[in-house]
Amino acid sequence: MTFLRNRAGAILIGAIGFAIIAFLIGDVFTTGQSFLNSSRTVVGTIDGEDIKYDQFNAKVEQTSAQFKQQYGGVMNAQMQSMAVDQAWQSEIANIVLGKEFDRAGLTISADELFDLVQGKNPSPLITQYFGNPQTGEFDRAAVITSLKSRDKNPQLAQQWLLLEGEIEKQALQQKYTKLISNSVYVSSLEANDEYVNRNKLVNFKYVTLDYSSILDANVKLTDADYKEYYEANKKRFDNPQETRDIQYVSFSIEPTAADSALVKTQVEKLAADFRTTPNDSLFSANNSDVKIPYSYISKGKLDPAVDSVIFNYPAGSFYGPKFSGSSYKLIKVVDSRFSPDSVKASHILINPAQASGDDKALKLADSLKQLAQGGSSFAELAKKYSVDGSKDQGGSLGTFARGAMVPEFENAAFDGRTGDIKIVKSQFGIHVIKIEKQVGSSKVVKLAYIEKNLSPSQKTRDAAYKKATAFLTEVKADNFSALAQKQGYTVGLADRITATQGYAPGLDNPRQLIRDAYEADKGDVLAQVYTMDNAYVIAQVTGIKPKGQLSLEDVKKQIEPQVLNAKKAKMLTEKFDKALAGASSIDAVAQKLGKTATPVQNMVFANPIIPGLSQENKVVGAVFGSQVGKLSKAITGDRGVYAFVVQGFTNPAPLANTFKQKESMLMGISQRSLGSAFQVLQDKSDIKDNRVKFY
Repeated sequence: MTFLRNRAGAILIGAIGFAIIAFLIGDVFTTGQSFLNSSRTVVGTIDGEDIKYDQFNAKVEQTSAQFKQQYGGVMNAQMQSMAVDQAWQSEIANIVLGKEFDRAGLTISADELFDLVQGKNPSPLITQYFGNPQTGEFDRAAVITSLKSRDKNPQLAQQWLLLEGEIEKQALQQKYTKLISNSVYVSSLEANDEYVNRNKLVNFKYVTLDYSSILDANVKLTDADYKEYYEANKKRFDNPQETRDIQYVSFSIEPTAADSALVKTQVEKLAADFRTTPNDSLFSANNSDVKIPYSYISKGKLDPAVDSVIFNYPAGSFYGPKFSGSSYKLIKVVDSRFSPDSVKASHILINPAQASGDDKALKLADSLKQLAQGGSSFAELAKKYSVDGSKDQGGSLGTFARGAMVPEFENAAFDGRTGDIKIVKSQFGIHVIKIEKQVGSSKVVKLAYIEKNLSPSQKTRDAAYKKATAFLTEVKADNFSALAQKQGYTVGLADRITATQGYAPGLDNPRQLIRDAYEADKGDVLAQVYTMDNAYVIAQVTGIKPKGQLSLEDVKKQIEPQVLNAKKAKMLTEKFDKALAGASSIDAVAQKLGKTATPVQNMVFANPIIPGLSQENKVVGAVFGSQVGKLSKAITGDRGVYAFVVQGFTNPAPLANTFKQKESMLMGISQRSLGSAFQVLQDKSDIKDNRVKFY
């Protein structure tokens, strides 16, 4: 106690100090935890605004769904990467352009928005959603009806809120585009120069020494050569975003000969069972790797090797096994007939749940059918009873070909006749279908179809994986290429890979590999066996190129061919200088060099391609800047070193209509102006991209 009393002050001060330190440390940990949580949910930051993963991913999924719809349900790694990039660019545009709109004082008034939604100048989005399918014209009545309905329908109100927001963004962008394009000007001098550049002709003769005339092995490059080229071309080496260089070894999991023999035996047994099965559709559905609807299909829908013969087979025929592409095909021709190429139809969709069950829904459908057959307006019945979005258009579905509708609906529409009214049940409910028109006629077939892919066996996969893991165990940062060469493997290269890239040379499913590469340092061998579609892969990060100005070391390997040509250019220029000394004509220069002078007729400045060679901007520019009859000095081009003499120019007639020339140039410049302005705004923005952590 005496000890405590004597030292109470010191202990109290120490306790207070400890409490403060604990508080500060706790705050640091709390802040750190908050930061870590934030890093797990923030896809990126644009001018200080965080892009949250949940909201961003919803946009990615929406874009992915559009891609799937556009490309028939297919979605690969590259398309997924495109969806992520598109969503990201949309976020950048919304924030960066939004701030620019505010800075420029651009707004959309209530009157303008009214006009864009239901006035005389509707937005393209409104005409897209509320266009009359029969006439293609804007249906103002449909807009007003929908607007009135939103007060009673919260979901519709939310949809309108989003739509009006997009209409406003689009209108602001149009205003900004006009603001930018109105700031562009083309002078009379520029118009005249453009006209002359596209119409003035030149005739000249040249002689050239190609860089390929000197073997690369005979050129010794020094560090000074690299530095000279780098300093002269520094602006070319501005890296817009960080990239990674990767080298890798692939271990193939393609089917072996033994795999092929095994699959063939299995398919032959399957074919025997398929020939005798009493239920073709069920058997094919259960055994096919590729699902083909059990319905009529038109020519051109199958693999070309099969499609070219199957339509000549009569009903009841059996075809296969046929190997084409990478799979075996087995086909039974169930039926064949001639059918319309397309059908125009309307329908009334009844939801059985709202009609208290299938029985009552079918009774309602039958009543509507009788009313329509008795003369009642099908369009009015659709507007009143249909639950489908087409009801506002009187149930019209327009004209469609086979494959556009579910099988039950398609069979009814294509098997009936014009004027028929049919009732069918599908996954969507009960349909009352009116066939309004059938167009064309061609042969269709109904097939029971089985396709078995030729795939590697588990034994083949295990053998390849074993090789990959053995290589990964043995490889080190400094022996990747040497070890691969020693063991007889080919090293693949994937250079300048961006963080969000969905593809890489030789790698068909590289996203996880790329993500891991961005967590690694230069020289690291990635500690995982990566599974591609047809191979296992071991990879190493060989280079990291940061965003911004790249150093000479970063680009040294990349620029070696150009440095070689620059060195060769000096060597060839020396030869030219000797040949030009004392020469009075281009033919004399050619003779000294052991070459023939080549004539060029009627070249224009705007198309600087020397016939039979390549595009040579510097050489053609020098030609048009030369005097007639004057022998040029040696000119370094992209393909070689040149000398020439101009034989004559043909000037065009004076520009008759300067205004029209200006207008044509202005249109092209204006079309590029918004993109250029957006790029500048983007370059000046503070953008932190963390997408590689999420996708």
